[in-house]
Amino acid sequence: QVQLRESGGRLVRPGDSLTLSCAASGRTFSNYAMGWFRQAPGKEREFVAGISRGGSSTGYADSVKGRFTISRDNAENTVVLQMNSLKPEDTAVYYCAARRSILWNFGTDGYDYWGRGTQVTVSS
Repeated sequence: QVQLRESGGRLVRPGDSLTLSCAASGRTFSNYAMGWFRQAPGKEREFVAGISRGGSSTGYADSVKGRFTISRDNAENTVVLQMNSLKPEDTAVYYCAARRSILWNFGTDGYDYWGRGTQVTVSS
């Protein structure tokens, strides 16, 4: 079991960069693959990025490839989403999620634990 808490969301301008962090409780963080999801108003929650237990495997939604980078530090119980070249369509609540498996997956249903989310707004 793990508790997750996201931070770092804020209002930014198009083209800016932003780093989101997810802090996990417990001593078994390394047992979980991790994912970042986002949900815009009126839309379903969608996969953004995932990372395997050891951090050797990552995956990204096509909409963020080349702009976002997911990473983790198991010693610090954190997972980070580095977002560059932000666009207005990136505006959403961003959620950190944990899955007790080696590998991340694309589906919301594949994750066992969720944070409360952090708001990212990209606007001129």
